[in-house]
This record gives sequence, structure tokens and C-alpha cells, in this order.
Amino acid sequence: MTDRVHQNPNLIFSVGTQVVSLREILGQSGRTLHPRGSVGVIIRSPGDLEHSYRVRFPDSVEEALRRDELVPLAQFQEGAIGDSLVSADRTNLYERVIYRCIIGSRAYGLDDEQSDTDYRGIFLPPADLHWSLYGVPDQIECQKTQEHYWELQRFLVLALKANPNVLECLYSPLVEKTTPLADELLQMRSVFLSKLVYQTYNGYVMSQFKKMQADLRNQGQVKLKHVMHLIRLLISGISVLKHGFVPVHVEEHRDQLLAIKRGGLPWAETEKWRLSLHKEFDRAHAETSLPDRPDYEKVNTLLVSARKQSISEDLP
Repeated sequence: MTDRVHQNPNLIFSVGTQVVSLREILGQSGRTLHPRGSVGVIIRSPGDLEHSYRVRFPDSVEEALRRDELVPLAQFQEGAIGDSLVSADRTNLYERVIYRCIIGSRAYGLDDEQSDTDYRGIFLPPADLHWSLYGVPDQIECQKTQEHYWELQRFLVLALKANPNVLECLYSPLVEKTTPLADELLQMRSVFLSKLVYQTYNGYVMSQFKKMQADLRNQGQVKLKHVMHLIRLLISGISVLKHGFVPVHVEEHRDQLLAIKRGGLPWAETEKWRLSLHKEFDRAHAETSLPDRPDYEKVNTLLVSARKQSISEDLP
């Protein structure tokens, strides 16, 4: 479990955040001005995790504190309350995985000899951990084995919001593990598809292409692999709206997409293709028979049933 990470705590706190010092604040003479546990406020935040915060204390004393030398006051007051690592350490949540699939280039049919095998899926925590004072993590991951699993409720919420990565998990052609509960989820996967796909997919692609256009102007190059996957995402979104199905394996578009990745398609032609896909996406949205919103009640029924089943030690 030492190589597995349950959450990423590396956040940069904003100016105005009240914090608790985890070390003494000393004066020039070595005299303690403020003991460990003193409360101050951040008056300047660093641009990255390598530099220090500037913290001001009630008597106007200021000190530079590194990220590991302070903690937000609200977090300090809570102590272990809400710390999902406490729950995670009490059981191996990887043994609670109900669904595992392969996504990424291998599932898309765009892999080569250098491609990683990326595993994604869902875990269902036992009831006593879920009900505990500490809660459970939204996700668990292992960088060494390229595994990433969402807690069931978190996964369902993301799917209802038409998150592309999560929807692709539900439609991956490379499924490695399912339990009866996961089979039930897969059988009802179409209830997650709605017109929200248009906003989610389209908005993401447009914002990313604007960044790439800026990179092209300022640096003269972009990451072609990312360009390929953004085009693929547009193609996928069109298919969802037209056919009510998430096409993970690219099949007929494979050669064109790989041409983008390998630099064989000029940027002007890529942009032309993207713009034509946006128009097709608009038409598909106008003509789709998908509902405005997904079926929240059916998904909620599944979640409540899963929570009841998690009381048993056996994995449903």
C-alpha cells in the first residue's frame, strides 16, 4: 500500500487563508516570538510548491513558512475528522474493486509499443468505513500499476455530468473484472447519456484548442498526441448524440488520428477537420433524441441498493 496514493494534498492556499504554524517563530535573538500552533494569515502565496508562504501573525510579525510548516486553521481544528486516509488504512480498498477496465490508447486502438496500459474502475467501500467519522476517499490510485478507481458515488456523479473519461469507462471494450453489481450498472449505462454531452465535450475541446493555438503562436509547437485525442473526443461526442452509444475504439478514423499524432497532417488541415466536426456536433445536438438530462432516479436507486449491499462482507 505504500506506493498507492488516495488523494493529492498539494494545493496552494490563497491569500487571506488563516493557518496554524507547525514550528516556532523565532526572533533575531533566537527568542520564541510565537510558539508552535500559533495562528496567522497568509499575505502572500507562492506560485508553486517549492517556495514559501508569507504569513502575518496578530502582532504584525511576519514569517516565511514552507508548505510543510503550516496547515489551514479549519483543517487543524478538524484533526482526523474527515481524513479518509484513516479509513483507507483500515482496509485494502483495492480488494473492494467491483469494476476494472482498460482505457486510453489500447482501448481506442491507437496504441503502439510505447503505450502504457491504463486501468480504471470503481470501488465500493464497506458500510462501516463509509459511515465512519472519517469517511472514504473519492478515489484511489497506484502510479506503479497505472490503476485509478473512483468510489461508486463519485463515479456515478461524474457519469451523470457526462464526464468523458468516466463515460468511456462504461463503454470500454476491454473489461477485466465485474461483479454482479457492476454488471447491473453496465446494463443500464445508457441512462447516463443526455444532451449534457454536447456542453461537456464541446466546451472542453474548444478551450483546449484555444490553449494549443496560443502554444503554436508562442512556442511554435503543440503536443500532437493531445490534438489527436481532442479530435477523437469530438468524434465520440457526435456519435453519442446520434446513436446513443460511446464509441471507444476509433476504427474508421484510426489512420487519420494517427497521422495527426505523427505530424503527418498539417495544422491547417487539422483545424479544418475540427471546425467541420464542430458543425456536425451542432447538427447532432439539434437532432438528437437523447433527453435533456440523464435518469437521476434510476441511478439513485442503484446507489441506494449498493449501499445496502455493502453492509455484507461479501463484495456485491
